[in-house]
Amino acid sequence: MVTLSPSLEDYLEIIFLLESTKSEARPKDIANRLGVQRASVTGALRSLAEKRLINYQPYSSVTLTPEGFRLAARIVHRHKVLTEFLEKFLGLPSDVAEANACRMEHHIDDEALERLIQFIQFVQNCPRTGDDWLKAFTRLCSDPGKCSNCQACVQKCLDALD
Repeated sequence: MVTLSPSLEDYLEIIFLLESTKSEARPKDIANRLGVQRASVTGALRSLAEKRLINYQPYSSVTLTPEGFRLAARIVHRHKVLTEFLEKFLGLPSDVAEANACRMEHHIDDEALERLIQFIQFVQNCPRTGDDWLKAFTRLCSDPGKCSNCQACVQKCLDALD
């Protein structure tokens, strides 16, 4: 398996997203999306081409190879899961969730990501958690004093089950 720097992972992710939305990834668009100079893009594209993750010729569009597509899809998936968790479960503003997910996606391994996905599914589907549980956590984050009487909260949940 190819090991990439976080920077090269970002390039693959942007190429994937550009191909998905615009049907092509041009170096100019990659530079704009990443906020870097075109010379930096050229160096990164050469490196990705050497690793056989993209098809690249100067002055033409960039396309992902099958291996590049597989790797980019995994990166995009990690990013999406982390963003959703940070935004929907931890209640972070979307821009903060996005920025943190971008940093975290480069360091989380497959086992930890899979466990996070299982946790998300558990919280969404277990009758002991769900929306009420998430709302209580949101209240705790916005006002830590509101969530100091666990016994009353548990009794309220038990009453709701009857």
